[in-house]
Amino acid sequence: MKVQELRDLTTEELKAKLKDLKQEHFNLRFSHATGQLSNPMMLNTVKKDIARAITILKEREAKSEKTKVEAK
Repeated sequence: MKVQELRDLTTEELKAKLKDLKQEHFNLRFSHATGQLSNPMMLNTVKKDIARAITILKEREAKSEKTKVEAK
């Protein structure tokens, strides 16, 4: 998933997407452990997508904190 696609989502949509990605990662790990995963590189791809989503959420959180401090 591209970074711009994640940035275009609202915060609520991004949190939902993060939850879905974590569930997908769990399912992929389970498939890998049972030997049913056909493409092990999917694990790395999903992990990177999770990291991107978390980074964008943290950026938004920091930005909102900064605007709160400036407003006072």
